[in-house]
Amino acid sequence: MGLRKIVEQGDDCLTRVCRPVTDFNARLHTLLDDMTETLQEAGGAGLAAPQVGVLRRACIVMDEATEEYMELINPEIMDQNGEQVGPEGCLSIPGKWGLVTRPAWVRVRAQDRDGNWFEVEGDGLTARCFCHELEHLDGHMYTEHIDRFLTDEELEEYMGEDEDT
Repeated sequence: MGLRKIVEQGDDCLTRVCRPVTDFNARLHTLLDDMTETLQEAGGAGLAAPQVGVLRRACIVMDEATEEYMELINPEIMDQNGEQVGPEGCLSIPGKWGLVTRPAWVRVRAQDRDGNWFEVEGDGLTARCFCHELEHLDGHMYTEHIDRFLTDEELEEYMGEDEDT
């Protein structure tokens, strides 16, 4: 496994639509392993392949409940419900946060590293990550949903409120 460079906003690959994964081989497995290691090192909750310069429909999302990483290949949102508003950031836009409205609960259908289809669901941060990472696969970023970036003071205040509940 190895760390990959996370590309930042302004890089062309973050605005492109990714191609489906069709080969479930050692090359894909290496990409997934590298993405997981890169995500762990960066301390994020999710990472999509275009964020490491690979235009394929693959992402890693941390399950908030189990704190385990999920590999999602060719994922699609099957169902969603409710609404949550909260601060959101991105490893490709370091140090910036904005308030984003997302579904409170999401169910995703995806393939595993061997091509087997499965469904997974999540709420809270996991639902937010599903939506955020799947948008990357279509060339979109969370900044399309915000009016402005939060100041450090606003972020601290918001995170403090979150810890109190």
